[in-house]
Amino acid sequence: MKIKEILQVTKGELFSGDENIEVKNFEIDTRKIEKGDVFVAINGEKSDGNIYYKQAIEKGAICLLSKMPEEKIGNIIVVKDTIKALQDLAIYKRNKYNIPVVAVTGSVGKTSTKDLIAAVLSQKFNVLKTQGNYNNGIGLPLTILRLRDEDVMVVEMGMNHFGEISLLTRIAKPTLAVITNIGTAHIGNLGSRENILKAKLEILEGLQGDTVIINNDNDLLCDWAKKVSNYNIITYGIKNKNSKYTANNIKPFENMSKFEIDNEEIMVPVGGEHFVLNSLCAIAVGKYFDMSIESIKEGIKKLDLTKKRMEIINTKIGAIIINDSYNANYDSMKAAIEYLEKIEERRKIAVLGDMKELGEYSEELHKKVGELIENIDILITVGDLAKLISKNAKISNKIDCNSNEEAIDRIKHIIGKDDAILLKASNSMNFSEIADSLKVL
Repeated sequence: MKIKEILQVTKGELFSGDENIEVKNFEIDTRKIEKGDVFVAINGEKSDGNIYYKQAIEKGAICLLSKMPEEKIGNIIVVKDTIKALQDLAIYKRNKYNIPVVAVTGSVGKTSTKDLIAAVLSQKFNVLKTQGNYNNGIGLPLTILRLRDEDVMVVEMGMNHFGEISLLTRIAKPTLAVITNIGTAHIGNLGSRENILKAKLEILEGLQGDTVIINNDNDLLCDWAKKVSNYNIITYGIKNKNSKYTANNIKPFENMSKFEIDNEEIMVPVGGEHFVLNSLCAIAVGKYFDMSIESIKEGIKKLDLTKKRMEIINTKIGAIIINDSYNANYDSMKAAIEYLEKIEERRKIAVLGDMKELGEYSEELHKKVGELIENIDILITVGDLAKLISKNAKISNKIDCNSNEEAIDRIKHIIGKDDAILLKASNSMNFSEIADSLKVL
């Protein structure tokens, strides 16, 4: 893309430089800048990218997209709103490519399902996928702007409020929509699970086609599917055997699962029944693209899972750390706890922290998580809300901590070679520092 095109799309002003210069990539983090990149200066919650434009130039940025800088150095495009400019550029880029786009949303399992779908499709296509959880109004455009010669895109769409997925789907124009779950994530912002369903269904506003793949085990999605007739709905599920794709003879192991579908055994290289469910979704997508079951099986085996999602860390002393600390809500807590309970021949320790953005439902849902805990040996909680988990847990061996440092100290005093330690909390609780402290043991 040339600077000339960026000016046309964003209606920006060339503050300095040459409009015929060609650029390669777009980046918002000066630490990741590579030679030839456009640095997009975002005024975020924690810092204002506009003050780092000199650093971006020093790192090799060939162009700046920003509000009015202090001086003319290099190629600089000035726009009123850099986030809108980024989104407009993504729309422009998307419209230049006539390729399939799989969009994944849901309260739980978006990132791991996206990873599984991409792993499967990579057996047949050159795939571009959302990196990490770049699933918002900044991350999704950055993903689209990375598009080069790929055959398929797999993008993740997240939201906190109404209207956010509506924007993302109009940018990405998906040709296939996937909805993994309607749970309680962000219920504090949206008020009810029914409203969460409405927000997730905004994905259909930009859908270029009529096919939607849904988790048929989810009550709200199952009910919705029964009421609509203008979409080709493909279902997957474990409990709901009326689903088109369902798993039989599930065999759980510590770091993997096996199941059967149509007399074919599938191996999932991550433990937990929720990953069996996510794999069924990936199978449904693979079949939609006319892939053979052998190719699909191979893709699932090669899953490259985003960090902090059921990440198994082996310590030197023999204990395992299950780092599922990226985020947490009731549904994902339940899935992680059920996985921990099924691990055999190890002492089970759950380290659980506060779940955020639950609003008036916070107390109720933390209590409900506590009621799930009855087949775990030790519970350690961090945070004021997590104390409600401890109070309602049905076990006696409980330790409440006020900080990650305190939790690390308590764990180090009790950890043994046969332990399985689950770390689960909302991302803002920064449980990664607990994982980092334990993995060196």
